[in-house]
Amino acid sequence: MVSFQDLAARLAIPGLPEWTGVAALLALGLVGLAYLLMPFSVFGVKGRLDALEAQLDEIRDEIRGLSIRLSDGPRRPSADDWVDPPRVRGAPEPQPRVTPPIPPPASFPDPPRGGRPEPRLDWPTRR
Repeated sequence: MVSFQDLAARLAIPGLPEWTGVAALLALGLVGLAYLLMPFSVFGVKGRLDALEAQLDEIRDEIRGLSIRLSDGPRRPSADDWVDPPRVRGAPEPQPRVTPPIPPPASFPDPPRGGRPEPRLDWPTRR
């Protein structure tokens, strides 16, 4: 039987230490093992992808149904369809507003204890 030292001597890369051949062989073995085991790491993904695809199909169908219902439903009145509402007899005609409405003043929440708006750390105190 071939000993480990003889194997290392046969695998040695010229100009480098004897252990480099064994290290290269181990690295190639690990890469080969990773390529061999890679399909096993993706098991279960197909089922999840199929479930997501089914959900997307349901959403697309729902959107399609909504768009069909909206296109068949009552249409919005356009500017040509506008009819003024009937006027009440004796009611004054509303005057258009000359100035824009004035918004109410801004209200800010009351500052927390002590009047400091920034956060404050409450360290335990000695008693």
